[in-house]
Amino acid sequence: MVKVAFVGCGGIHQVHGANMSKHPDVNIVGHCDVVLERAEQAASRFGGEAFSEFGAMYDKAKPHAVFVLVPPYAHCGMEEAAAERGIHLFIEKPVALTKEAARRTAAAIRRAKIICSVGYCFRYYETVAAARKELKGRPIALATGFWRGGMPASSWWRQMDKSGGQVLEQSTQIFDLLRYLCGEVKEVHAVASTGCMSKVSDYDIHDSSVVSLRFKNGATGSVSSSCVNGSRSLAGLDLVCPDLEVAFKNGSLTLREPGKTTKMYSKVDRFEEEGRIFIDAVKTQKRNRIRSNYSDAVKSLMVTLAANESMRSGMPVNP
Repeated sequence: MVKVAFVGCGGIHQVHGANMSKHPDVNIVGHCDVVLERAEQAASRFGGEAFSEFGAMYDKAKPHAVFVLVPPYAHCGMEEAAAERGIHLFIEKPVALTKEAARRTAAAIRRAKIICSVGYCFRYYETVAAARKELKGRPIALATGFWRGGMPASSWWRQMDKSGGQVLEQSTQIFDLLRYLCGEVKEVHAVASTGCMSKVSDYDIHDSSVVSLRFKNGATGSVSSSCVNGSRSLAGLDLVCPDLEVAFKNGSLTLREPGKTTKMYSKVDRFEEEGRIFIDAVKTQKRNRIRSNYSDAVKSLMVTLAANESMRSGMPVNP
């Protein structure tokens, strides 16, 4: 039985907490949040003990694995403290708000040799696995991604110094998926707009942005993001090859070839799948099925940080 605890009891905790509570090989032993009442509510729903300090939870509940589910600005040593105790980690994306914080955590994870999985959940769609299979060995000419709508209600999300903006906190899923399917990014050049959200309180992030990408393999691409119209949320990408077009949107996949169109729909819950594979890795000590480890997730972070830097400077930036 794998003893599991959680740091951060916000919205995404409800998803992972529910999935772990149904897992036959998991015993939930603790929930930690700076607002103790939230931790107590989580403990009441999923079992385990409530804490307001992660070190105390690690030492008393003695979990084998911890889910770190905090906003970008709130990473404050809980990963390093877990690594020092040999506790395995599942960390929600993005893994940090700055390069320096990500590098400190990466070093701690390497030293401890613990298992770490990062919540780039789109990688766990079987439709994405099918896309990777179709793209293997094919040259990619153009790769475009998008994220529309869906501004979260949390006040921290609307503040640049807490969330890093939509590109870093939300559209990071699309940047990561492009890396997963197309390879590493060599250069980004970004522009952004503001002014449409003046009625939203405590709002200082960009309304919309377009990030141009140059991939190391020669492909060009872009990611467009907007949180102006929150009534409808869409996310996806399109990849163009000489004899194939791949369209991925909200989990579904369309493959267009000369004289043939194939459509596929995901049958798995991506959050449940990534959690199940992480627990299996902790049990077996085999990491090969984890699709985003910490060092790989840092590469996606660097692309989004470079995009934010380009928005500020107006110049191309190398991740």
